[in-house]
Amino acid sequence: MGRSTKSTALYAISLVSGVAAINNGLAVTPPMGWEADLDSENPKNNWNSFGCDVSEGLLLSTSERLVSLGLRDLGYQYVVLDDCWQQESGRDQHGKLQPDPSKFPNGLKSISDGLHDQGFKFGMYSSAGEMTCARYAGSLDHETDDAESFASWGVDMLKYDSCYHMGRIGTPLISFNRFKTMSDALKATGRNILLNLCNWGEDFVHTWGMSISNSWRISGDIYDSFTRPDDLCGCDPNVLSDPHCIAPGTHCSVLFIINRIAAIADRSIPGGWNDMDMLEVGQGGMTDEEYKAHFSLWAALKSPLFLGNNIRSMPAAALTIINNPAILALSQDPHGRSVTRVRRDVGKDLPLDEWGVGEMHVWSGYLQNGDEAVIFLNAAGADLEMSCSLAEIFTAFGPGGSAPHVQFDWAVHDLWAHRMDDATAEAILAAGTAEERSALLKKANWYNATETPYADGLRNEDPRLFGEKIGVVEAGGVLRATVKSHAAKVFRLRRIAKEGAKFKGKSIDRVAKDEL
Repeated sequence: MGRSTKSTALYAISLVSGVAAINNGLAVTPPMGWEADLDSENPKNNWNSFGCDVSEGLLLSTSERLVSLGLRDLGYQYVVLDDCWQQESGRDQHGKLQPDPSKFPNGLKSISDGLHDQGFKFGMYSSAGEMTCARYAGSLDHETDDAESFASWGVDMLKYDSCYHMGRIGTPLISFNRFKTMSDALKATGRNILLNLCNWGEDFVHTWGMSISNSWRISGDIYDSFTRPDDLCGCDPNVLSDPHCIAPGTHCSVLFIINRIAAIADRSIPGGWNDMDMLEVGQGGMTDEEYKAHFSLWAALKSPLFLGNNIRSMPAAALTIINNPAILALSQDPHGRSVTRVRRDVGKDLPLDEWGVGEMHVWSGYLQNGDEAVIFLNAAGADLEMSCSLAEIFTAFGPGGSAPHVQFDWAVHDLWAHRMDDATAEAILAAGTAEERSALLKKANWYNATETPYADGLRNEDPRLFGEKIGVVEAGGVLRATVKSHAAKVFRLRRIAKEGAKFKGKSIDRVAKDEL
């Protein structure tokens, strides 16, 4: 189906003017960082990596590791303290939230100052309910007091959950007003704080979240599985078109979340992003190919990228996934538009995996410099020969092969071709000092986005952001690849100018890429 006149006009405006969401100047590209995230299945005892065992030492030692592994300088700038940071007794006599002094003996302002000194931003957690998900005091009806506390502690980001909301859901307006109260309270403090809504897609948050926040969750909580269905996720994966299928639960697989976002992938714009939940890379429940696919789709779909693993004891393979600058350049592309799905095949002809799942996708999306990101995803039970025509790849610009892009040849770049080798990653992880790690990163010529932001690197054609050229798709042709089971191939297509070629009456050499 082609774009409506209205949606085409809005898309064109976004290409030209860089339309933004909430007007606070934050999250112009999807935020990145590390988060000690809670597994709400057993909130008092079971975190993805740490349970409720959060502390001053955990945050500061993790931040030091993020620096020494080069991850801060790749863009992982937020260090987020999740649930379980409060005293069990709740608020003090003045109604103020109190951090647990056994976990944070120097207070949260001290942690904030320490993180800021290291070049990080400090993230905090609360819930728009009477309790948080781990059953500490929530912020519902205490928004002003809590916003003032967060600002006084130097908080830069608030992850705002939705547990124990006292029934204040059911329509978009009810949910909007509940979350807007905190948004307004944060603004009133005078400190510019990024707001992440975590209401699991309830009440069509993708239609109003951008008005009051910088990102909004679109599904139930992820867990460390690629395709396994689970009743705790709360929805039948075969009826994702049901508007009441909001998945406010846990144990949502990577594939479930990818399918869930497909219909609303275009709602992300600079300053406001669909949040697909944290990254599971390095947790140990998926294969290397599954983790690569997970990371690639999260980046290309413009989800915030928050690491959820234990950075202090990370396998080398995980490091070489999360530090791939060519994939991160998709996430941080200045154009700020998500890939969208142009093809999904599901049926008996596809081999099923152990969970009875068999499907394959093609995702495609425009990039600032006129390149096109293309992802072949194989979620079936065997390796597949996949293909997609240029007509399909560029269907967002005109159905049935009418997009002008189809008239040109495209160089195909593999964005995983220059993945850091295991030996280098192992040496970095094993190095005794931060200085040794820094020397190894420099020797490997690894990307540093603090020194050269992704926008500059892309504009200057830094080869570390473009993968390796592996072939050409000729005008009107078809992109083909062999894709392993539970894996993804990630390509960057680059237009090839031909001498004498014309476009709209002009020599192709005089046509800017973004005119296509």
